Amino acid sequence: MKAGARPVTRTSSPDPRANVLPAPGLWAKVRSPLVDNWMVKVSRKFLKMVMGAVACTAASAAVVQATEAAVATSLHVDPQRLMAHVRVLSSDEFEGRAPASAGERKTIEYLVRQFRTLGLQPGNGDSFLQKVPMVALTTSHASPIRVRTEKARLEFPYGSAMVVNTRHEVPAMALNDVPMVFVGYGIRAPEYQWDDYADVDVRGKVAVMLVNDPGFGSGDPKLFKGKTMTYYGRWTYKYEEASRQGALGAIIIHQTADAGYPWEVVRNSWTGPQFSLPGGDKGAKRVRVEGWIDDKAASELLATQGWNLDDIKKRAATRGFRAMPMKATMSVSFDNAISHTDSFNVVARIPGSRFPDESLLYTAHWDHLGKHPDMKPDGIFNGALDNASGTAALLELARLYAQGPRPERTVMFIALTGEEQGLLGSAYLAEHPLVDLEKTVALFNMDGINPYGPTRDVVVIGAGQSDLETDLQKAAAAQHRVVVPETSPEKGFYFRSDHFSLAKKGVPALYIKSGLDDVAHGRAYGQQKMNDYIANRYHKPSDEIQADWTFAGGALDVDLLFAIGNELAHSRRWPQWLEGSEFRAIRKASESKRLSPGNH
Repeated sequence: MKAGARPVTRTSSPDPRANVLPAPGLWAKVRSPLVDNWMVKVSRKFLKMVMGAVACTAASAAVVQATEAAVATSLHVDPQRLMAHVRVLSSDEFEGRAPASAGERKTIEYLVRQFRTLGLQPGNGDSFLQKVPMVALTTSHASPIRVRTEKARLEFPYGSAMVVNTRHEVPAMALNDVPMVFVGYGIRAPEYQWDDYADVDVRGKVAVMLVNDPGFGSGDPKLFKGKTMTYYGRWTYKYEEASRQGALGAIIIHQTADAGYPWEVVRNSWTGPQFSLPGGDKGAKRVRVEGWIDDKAASELLATQGWNLDDIKKRAATRGFRAMPMKATMSVSFDNAISHTDSFNVVARIPGSRFPDESLLYTAHWDHLGKHPDMKPDGIFNGALDNASGTAALLELARLYAQGPRPERTVMFIALTGEEQGLLGSAYLAEHPLVDLEKTVALFNMDGINPYGPTRDVVVIGAGQSDLETDLQKAAAAQHRVVVPETSPEKGFYFRSDHFSLAKKGVPALYIKSGLDDVAHGRAYGQQKMNDYIANRYHKPSDEIQADWTFAGGALDVDLLFAIGNELAHSRRWPQWLEGSEFRAIRKASESKRLSPGNH
């Protein structure tokens, strides 16, 4: 798509299945208890087919019976419809769904067409689109990072050992023999009595830092949040803080366990166009160079100072740590292509019948990493699980709500752009909301749904945040399932998806994942599937539909979000953040404004 071009809605579908769904008006006419009973039978038959392998023992049969009962009482998210949408959105034709690409045009045309077919109304005035202005900066012709010490000269090549880019809108960028300083985790957190920048001046220097935060690094459950990553552990925060401190560059040391993903994810995500929301300063307030180095390169770098990476991590995670100047300088240079463009959030709504100014939001990001033509043999990042699956779930939820009865509160369905680039679409929505955030009841986010069979458990990401978790427990119990906390809180998933942008504005947000305890195959099977995805498909061209995908489990998970949201849509309840949540005070302030006489 050319910069600033507005996509034109097509009338034909890239997949012949896309327009075979009955229009909501027709569905309302033919729907009856007989039809509902038929849907129950179909769902039971489908689930029996998926779970037949475990029906041979009395214990397994009991599990099958219980899960069938959950399907019989659900409103039937259709696994086959989920699969059909994922097949379209993750096809090579959609080119990896990068913002401001031909893949974006095809994606948003498909989404708008589906919402129209379901009879939903536009969510932005008379438009299904919310324009999100972006600037794309693309690194090219990057030199190695060159480190010079009194006794050594090191070079770390772009892509294999490091990645760099800039937020400055300039045609080229260079650092020449800039002094380096190790700043531990690069965190200033007064509430934790922590300041890695105390007693050091990093102005005019390159700050080198660790990913994650001291709680993870130390293993001390009383330091920060222990194993659970805080926002201070995210790379986004670290670059922002280094910028506030006046550093010229900020380099993060990557380690797979600490980051939560392998080096290939960094390389694939940080090469190619890097999108951001434009600012009036054209990036001038940011550090000049942002980048990562892998742990092997970091070990070589630290060795020139007589330091060991494991030892330095222990020191950095100790209270009272102070930054350590390095007897080394860094140089790097690269070209920087600049492109201003527009991307789009896709927004549809069902107006509330009684309280249309009160809204519930369902969100999922439609974007992925696009295509890298220089990668062989396959440079298309199809993003089937991440996040064609969540986008498919958004469409299925829209279908269920369109079938009625009409909600008393407005329900919004928002497919967001730019999540892979740092939650850009949701950040823009948070600053330019399409509904009154003070009167937004709750948000439900979907970022990768279970493509396999049902699980006995369901995971809440960021457990202990809001009383929506009580709603989740109730809905899960109706499916004979249990709610469990995430097994890898150190990976900071709560800060890595779009609900976070709206949570920071006070909107109670629920983000769930399927558990690992697969009904048919057990917990070890679920763990193996998750490990395999992270190691071999996450942010790689191999994130494509797999032969053993059924989406039976994902359908049950999405049913949970429908059950919770639909109840809220017909109630007067306002969910709240729990004591100890960093978002509670924001919501309380907005609640006071909402309850003021002028807002009744």
